[in-house]
Amino acid sequence: MFSPLALTQALPFLPLAQGDIDYRSDLRSQDGIIARLLADPSTTVMLVRGGRIAVPKGQGVLAERETARMRLATLPGAYLADELAAHPQAVAMMLGAYGADAGSGDGHGAHVIAIDLTRVSERPTDADEQAALAVVPDAAGNGADDAFDERAGRPAAPPVPARPSILEQAIRRFDWVDLRGFAPHASAREAGQATTAVPLSIWHNRKRFCPTCGAPVETAMAGWAQRCTNDEDGRRLLFPRVEPAVISAIVDRDDRLLLQHNAAWSDPRLYSVSAGFVEAGENLEHAVRREAREETGLTIGEVRYLGSQPWPFPASLMMAFKALALDTDIRVDGEETMHAKWVTRDEYTAELVSGRMVAPGKATIARYMIEEWYGREI
Repeated sequence: MFSPLALTQALPFLPLAQGDIDYRSDLRSQDGIIARLLADPSTTVMLVRGGRIAVPKGQGVLAERETARMRLATLPGAYLADELAAHPQAVAMMLGAYGADAGSGDGHGAHVIAIDLTRVSERPTDADEQAALAVVPDAAGNGADDAFDERAGRPAAPPVPARPSILEQAIRRFDWVDLRGFAPHASAREAGQATTAVPLSIWHNRKRFCPTCGAPVETAMAGWAQRCTNDEDGRRLLFPRVEPAVISAIVDRDDRLLLQHNAAWSDPRLYSVSAGFVEAGENLEHAVRREAREETGLTIGEVRYLGSQPWPFPASLMMAFKALALDTDIRVDGEETMHAKWVTRDEYTAELVSGRMVAPGKATIARYMIEEWYGREI
């Protein structure tokens, strides 16, 4: 019998797997590499904050549109060396370089640096400053003798508000969008930059202490590592960890696709494919079969690899498979998976047209797995 998996091919396009940057890992350990690259006029800087990416003002609304183009907000590197010195809480991360024709001085092209502003405070707006100055001063410290002092009772001169720095201004000057909204609307190159910058910035903000000794950490290796500050513990280097996960498009012998709705999804119309984290000591194929049995009670036979893409929310790597179910009796666990059903292509079309189902978002690998089975774009 002809297997539904016989003609399975690798996914040709994944929105978060488009990066073509040369990481330039050979530069990461060089002292002063960030400052040197910022001084290079060919270096550009992108900004991240709280897991979001800076785009030009007004572009944030485009993330919800079907067909729109978005781009990163970038700054010249030469403006920012002094900014980083003034804002030690900002984290600079060298993403890498493109081409060999720009003036980096080493034949490896124009470099890109991401700066995380999550811990950079936004200065108050003019209205906030005026409101603070309008507060009536507390008179508790004024005595009767103050009446004889010519200076007594005079309001203190209002403070001269310091001009916000470039990084502080950037918080308000740009829109900040989620990677899921940005990547489907961006060029492959900028989507790749954002996909690298977001998980690095999230890691730096979540991991502020050494997991072994509890000492504070400092940024190292041009933003790709942290170093424990405890001399007695050897000042160990710490690197971001990736959490492997499998995601499976399960079909039966009639080439129907299994779609399921999970308890964690707020939209009851959202149906997608099976997914779960790889457990300790487990290979990928075992994880595919285990997740299917746990969530739907199905036994899986043949498994084919489709592709992978990072899913930095905060640090997953999604590895996609297409799998053949040996039986069709669905028994959902009722805890993680609430509903599951088999659909033909015609039935899936009817579900989408009627609005009873909605497909996963355009940044997800699940959408492209479903399209591979469906035979066309959703």
